[in-house]
Parts: sequence; structure tokens; C-alpha cells
Amino acid sequence: MAPRLLLGPRATGTAAADGVTATSTAAAMPLAAPFPDLGVPLSADDLRTTAYEVLVAASRATGAKPLTYIPQSTSASTASTSSATSSAATSTSTTSSSSLQRSLTSTAASKAKKALGLRSLASSRAAPPRRPASAADLVRVKLRVTEQADARIRRGLLRIAASQLGRRAESMILPLEFLRQCKASDFPDPQEYVAWQFRNLKLLETGLLVHPLVPLSKSDISAHRLLQIIHIAYERPLETGKDSESMQELSSAVKSLASRSLDGRSDECHWADGFPLNFHIYRMLVEACFESEDGAVVDEIDEVMGLLKKTWVILGINQMLHNLCFTWALFNHFAMLDQVDIELLSAAEKQLTEVVNDAKTTEDPDYCDILSSTLSSIMGWTEQRLLAYHETFSTSNIDSMHGIASIGVSAAKILAKDTSKEYRRRRKGETDVARGRIEAYIRSSIRTAFAQRMEEADSKRSSRNPVPVLSILAKDIGDLATKEKNMYSPILKKWHPFASGVAVTTLHSCFGNELKQFMDGLTKLTPDTAQVLNAADKLEKYLVKIAVEDSVDSDDGGKSLIRQMPPYEAENAITNLVKAWVKDRVDRLKGWVHRSLQQETWNPKANRQSFAPSSVEMLRIIDEILDAFFQLPIPMHSTTFPDLAAGIGRIIQYYVSKAKSCCGTRSTTIPQLPHLTRCDVGSKLFKKKEKPHVLMKRGSQVGSSTGNSASDLPELCVRINTLHYIQTELENLKKKAKTCLRNCESAQDGITDGLSINFELSQASCQDSIRQLCDTTAYKLVFNCLSHVLLDTLYVGGTSSNRVEPLLRELDSILRVISGIVHNGVRSRLITSLMKGSFDGFLLVLLAGGPTRAFTLQDSQIIENDFRDLRGLYFANGDGLPEEVIDKASLEVKSILPLLQTDTGILIQRFKQTISRCYESPAKSRFPMPAVPAQWSPDDPNTILRVLCYRNDEVASKFLKKTYDLPKKL
Repeated sequence: MAPRLLLGPRATGTAAADGVTATSTAAAMPLAAPFPDLGVPLSADDLRTTAYEVLVAASRATGAKPLTYIPQSTSASTASTSSATSSAATSTSTTSSSSLQRSLTSTAASKAKKALGLRSLASSRAAPPRRPASAADLVRVKLRVTEQADARIRRGLLRIAASQLGRRAESMILPLEFLRQCKASDFPDPQEYVAWQFRNLKLLETGLLVHPLVPLSKSDISAHRLLQIIHIAYERPLETGKDSESMQELSSAVKSLASRSLDGRSDECHWADGFPLNFHIYRMLVEACFESEDGAVVDEIDEVMGLLKKTWVILGINQMLHNLCFTWALFNHFAMLDQVDIELLSAAEKQLTEVVNDAKTTEDPDYCDILSSTLSSIMGWTEQRLLAYHETFSTSNIDSMHGIASIGVSAAKILAKDTSKEYRRRRKGETDVARGRIEAYIRSSIRTAFAQRMEEADSKRSSRNPVPVLSILAKDIGDLATKEKNMYSPILKKWHPFASGVAVTTLHSCFGNELKQFMDGLTKLTPDTAQVLNAADKLEKYLVKIAVEDSVDSDDGGKSLIRQMPPYEAENAITNLVKAWVKDRVDRLKGWVHRSLQQETWNPKANRQSFAPSSVEMLRIIDEILDAFFQLPIPMHSTTFPDLAAGIGRIIQYYVSKAKSCCGTRSTTIPQLPHLTRCDVGSKLFKKKEKPHVLMKRGSQVGSSTGNSASDLPELCVRINTLHYIQTELENLKKKAKTCLRNCESAQDGITDGLSINFELSQASCQDSIRQLCDTTAYKLVFNCLSHVLLDTLYVGGTSSNRVEPLLRELDSILRVISGIVHNGVRSRLITSLMKGSFDGFLLVLLAGGPTRAFTLQDSQIIENDFRDLRGLYFANGDGLPEEVIDKASLEVKSILPLLQTDTGILIQRFKQTISRCYESPAKSRFPMPAVPAQWSPDDPNTILRVLCYRNDEVASKFLKKTYDLPKKL
């Protein structure tokens, strides 16, 4: 490929402009341009002018008469005699058709038109318009070249001929020669001269640098020199005098590049025969074969073709390339005329047969590339119409369908041959291509027509015409099948013997898809449903009948087509409709819950009730689902409701489990007990420079989203509120569902049993989760948030120095937060858990507080008073928890406090008795270390032993040393 060297000012207009001026309706669409864009801003006018220059130069070189120039000032005086002069020239010689001045007064029928099946325009017009005097004039007019420009072109060619006597047109580089011979004085406007010079420079750039016949190498010196010269010329006008240095450099570079050839011959110049430049120029010449007003082929087609053929040697065109270009032009004009000129369509079809024959005789890769792009343009246009032929063809233009299909199929065959290396080995290749394309057209157009009928059916339904859409559609599809059978299939059967069968199987599939969606998506069972199913059954029988009739002569008697029409089986769908509805609603609810939980913030300020908005919305959706379910006109509510209730129950339990899953558990918050020690009697328990040994805190649960600070309390309260709200609303949902079931005509005795079980599982899940959340929240507060005033401070260094007041103040602050957020129905439950946790923490300080704590008999009264104050915090002078609840939670602490008042000797004796009961009576060996109990008890040896460990008494210390050899420090 030649390098793409883009230079010069960007022109308005493009090289791909079609140049067709035939008037047509807005619906007429031309074919896509078959050739690539030039990459250089040569406008359509530039290409038309260049095409005319090539035509005049080629005609001068091959014409029987010398080239003459008539000044514009005398053209008017000679115009009155031009007709007579031309007539005389015609009668003088039968060979003058090759001359530029051939007379066009003869209206004899054209041989080319006869071959193409076209009628003479003169015979079909009552008053034919005045025609140009010669074929050259006709081409000039078609190419929009003015007489002034024509005179300038001829004058320039006379100068070129005078300077290069004997040289053929193909051995000259026209843009270069024009630049040499034409001056600014030849143009009435300096700007026109500059534009003319730019056009010739762009032609040289396009033909020698961008699209040369012989590809350029990157190191070609002449190419780089020409590129530089053109670049400079674009910046300032080129000096074109004979002695101009820039003109000499331009001439040298251009000749060096144009003299290169594929076969080594150097007597020809190649500046306009590289693809696609040559085709863009030749396409403009071919357009001269058509009338400007209506796009019909001119009566003078033979003479015009004779002129065009003379340009082949310059443009590198041959008969095969001409056939290809002319075929495209014929079909393009048919397309531009809104597809009403059947003669043009027939002519294009006949001309395409020449292309088919040409394609069979050559395997030239360059020709095959051009063939492929041209036929792809034609095929693209035909397929656009045939893939929706129901929209394209009606009774008014059905006659054109055969020709368009024929051209499209022929193009597809050639393209298939070009792309298949084994084409010649496949005898049925052409048949397969044609049949495959027609089948694709049928299926595509049927689907498009079906979609249109669907829209029409939807628009027909109204309050005055309440017929279901699918019932209307079924009737319309039956009419469409009849139209297909009678109007389109007879044409398409030429290429596909079972065209009707393919059409009805496609219709059957399209309607079946809609019917399936209709049945899958039903939310209400009404008489409309039965009407739709009956219409569908009737349509299916009719479509099968057409398929069988169309394929009765096939090898399998139509079985293959019938296999493509699986039965609709609408009856079975009705049976499963309710279960499908239930599953769909439950699945959608599950997805919504999952997304909402991911976005939930558990913010107490989200609403006045301080529970999660997602729970409110979830229960609202569940209520709507229940309403919709009981409005279904079905006789099996009682048998299908358990599925719905079970699905809803699973989703509620999923919500509940997610609401509590990231908050941890009670066991993860209780600290580990330190190793037992004995008191160092008489020493200070805690020196200033020593760090106190405190209880070892457990790590937070893996995956917990909450920390250990009191800032987590509002979020935990919202979670508790939310579960309580769900539990309360479940009871209301259960009552509503039971009422609706009892009101159903098909309700059976005991049907609500299964309902109760399903919803009660959800309620039990809420209740258990509330308990877990309350316990977890309470113990987090006690052992994490309040650790600094409980585990780390209370009674450390002596009971009198660190008493319970700081703990009470912190607890009071927490209780105020709980009272402000937690719902009344569950507030007491959380406060009770907090009370139980604080009591457990109080006991933990007394029985597992570490070596920084020690108690005397006298301390017991202080401790008892502190515990009374702790209890009083929850009683709150009668405004707090009930006294019996507080008493019940206090039992464990109250059972242990008397041990703190008991004499050491009695404690030791009591310990020996209890451990003897719990274990085998020891002889002279040491007592075994008793296990930590699940609950502290005055009758438990481990509990009594811990009281002795924290007794600031010499007797206790000696006993522990002797019995267990306990250390005084950790």
C-alpha cells in the first residue's frame, strides 16, 4: 500500500460525493459509496472537472479531427449554426462518433439501450427538451463544466499539444502540463486561479503519493521531494514560468514518480490509474450516461460510452471494471428514483449478468477487491430492503421485489465465491447461498412485521375494545400469514422452495415467545387469559396447515418444518402460574432485602420510632404481596399459601440473622479470669510505680462491625428496636392472612396451622435475636465501655479509696441513652440485661479482681452498701425496673456477700467440706484445684476458695500457701 501523504487545505465537499442530481423523494436512499475515500480533499466538482479534462484530452488524442479552439466571444454567433454543422458532420462520416463533435440530432434507437431493455426517451416524451449539439457537449453539461471552463481547458490542451507534438494522452501528466501551460491571466478571478492550481496539486498528490499505481517505498527520494514541493505550494502560489526553479523541481519529481510501472514500460505516465482515484474519476464520467432530471439512461448512451472508453487507457479501466462501475451506477439511479423505474432495475439486473460472467473468468486480486467493495455496496442496499420486505414492498411496488431479490442473491453468490476457496468443489454452493439468503430475508422481515403488528395490536385495545392484546395479535398474525402466502412467497419460491413454510414457522416462534412471556408474566387470571389461549390455539392450527401444504412435496413431507413448531401447551402454564407468581415475588423481595441491608446505617435519627427504615419497607412490601396474592382469581389459595408463607418466613429470618450477625455475642465480651493469688498481708496492694493487674479482656469477635466504645450504643439500640418492630408486625400479618384464608371459598379446616408454624418460626427468631442483642449490648457496655470504672478501678488498692460512685454515674448516663432510644416494649429487657451484666461485673471484681484487690471482714459492709446503691440505680425510686425483677437478678450477688462477712477459719472449714463432697475425700495429699463454676455459689468450692484468695488475712494466706502454694503476685 502507498503511504498516506495528506497535505493541502481542507476543501468543503468530499471526494465521495455521488454527483447525482436526479430529483427523488425523501424516502429514496442512494447506495453506500463503493470505493474508499481518497484521503485528500478533492471535492465532487474537482473530480468532475478532472474527468472532463481527461475525456477531452483522450478524445483529442484518438479523434479523427484536430482539436480546435473557438474563443468565447464568437461562441454566441456560432451557436445558431451549430445544429446544422453537426448534422452535416453526421452525414459526412459514419465513424465520426469517435469525434468530439459527433451530432446528436439522430433519435435512432440505441443498441446499448436495446441490450439493456430500455426504451428511447424521445419516443416516450411528448415534447423532448432541447439537447446539446454533440456527445462531448452532453458530457460537459452532465459534468457541470461551464463553456468558459471548457474553452480554457481546450486552450490549455492546444498549448500542451503544440509543446509536445506526437505524444499520446496516456504519456502525458495532465495536471503537470496544465500547471505549465495555463497562466493566471487565463482566469477572470485570481482566487479561481489559486483554487485551480490547488486542484492540480491535489491531483498530483493523490495520484502519485497517496494512491499511486505502483506502491511507494518509504525511502523514495522523489516522493519526499514532491511532498515538500506541494507543501510549499500550498503555503504560497507556485511559480509556473518556464524558467521557474520550483516548476522544474516539481516536473522532475512528478515525472520520476509517474514513469514507474508494473510491467517495466516507461512510455506511459501513471498519475490517474491508481485505485481508488481512477474509479472516483470514472464514476463521474459514468454519471454522464444518465439524465439529470429523472435519472434515466440518455438516448445517446452509445455515443457517450464511446467517449468514455477513450479514457480507459489513462484511468486504467478495462471492460470488466467498466461493467462493474456501470452496474453500480444503474442500480444506484434506480435506488435514487425511489425504486419506481422498473426498466432501470431490469437493466441493472442484466448488466449484473456481465459482472457474473467476468467474475468467473478472472482471479485478479485487485479486481476481486474492487468487485467485493462494489457488490457489498449493492448487496447492503438490497439487504436493507429485503430484510424488511414487508415494509418495503406493497401492492403498488411488488413488481420490483423480484428484481431486487435477484440482484441481491446474485451479488451474494459472487461474494460467496470470492470468499470460499473450495467454492468450485461445491456443486450446490450457489443453491445454498441463494436459499440461505432468502431464508434470512424471510425470517428477518417476518420478525420485523411481527413487531409492527404487536404495536398495532396494543394501540387497538381500548376501553371500547377491551379484547386482550394477544387475542388481537393472533388474528393479525393469521392475516399476515395469508398475505405472506399469497403475495410474497410466490416470488421468493424461485430461490427457496419452502418460502411459505419458513415464514409460518418464524411467525409461530415469534407468537410463541410472546405467548410464553404472557403466561410467565401473568399476575391476574381473568377471562382474558382463556380468550388469549383459544386464539393462540386457533392460530397455531392455521400456521401448521400452511406449513404442511407448502412442504407436501418435500422429501420428509414437511416433518422438518413441523419440528420447528413446538406446541404452545398453554394449558400446562396455567397450572403453574400461581407458583411462578409466588416464586417471583419472593425472589424479588429477597433481592431487595439483600440490597437494603447492605445500605442500612441503623441510625436512630432515621425516623421517630428509632428503628431501621429497611424493616418498615420490607413489611410494607410483604403486606402488598399478601394483598396481591389473595386478589388472584384462583381456587387454590389454601394449597398455595404455604409456599408463600414459607418464602416470606425465610426472608424475615434472613433479615433478622443479618441484623444481629455483626454485633458479636455475650461470651466474647466477658474477660478471662486471672490466675489465683494470695494476699500479701501487711503490704500495700498497689504502689504508684507499679501497673495494676487487671482482668484480661477477650478480643472482639472476628467480623464485628461494632467497636468497644459507647458510641456503638445507639446503633445497637436501633437493631433491638427493629427486631421488636418486626416481631410485633408479624403478629398483625398473621392475623390478616388467617382472616383472608377463612374468607376464601376454598378454605379448609385447619389450613391456618401451617401458616402459624411458618410465621411463629420467624417470631421465635425475632425473640431469640432480641435476647442475644440485649445480652451482647449489656455485656459490651459493662466489660468494654465501663471497664475503666469497673474492672480497672473499683476497689483497687482498698475498698474505701475506689468505691462504686463512678460506676453509677456512667451507668446512669447509659440508662438515659437507652431510655431515649429504645422502644417501651423492649426497653426493660435491655435494662434488665444491663443490670444483670453490671451485677456479674461486680461479682467478678470481688471474686476475680486480681492481686490489686484484697478485702477484710470490715470491708464487707462497704461492699454491701455499694451493691445496695447499684440495685437502687435500677429501681430508681419505683420508676425503674420492678422490684421483683431486681431481686431475681440480685440473688447470685446476695448469696455471695455473706461469705465476705464470714470468719476465715469458718471459711476454710467450709471449703474443706464442700471440696470433699465434690471430690473424693483426700488423705494427706493436697486438695485438688476446684473448677470454675458456671455460676458463683456459696456452696461451690471454687467460689469459697476465691473469697479466701482475696481475704486480707494471715490465716487465709498461710492456708493457701500450704494447700495450693499460691503466689502473692502474678
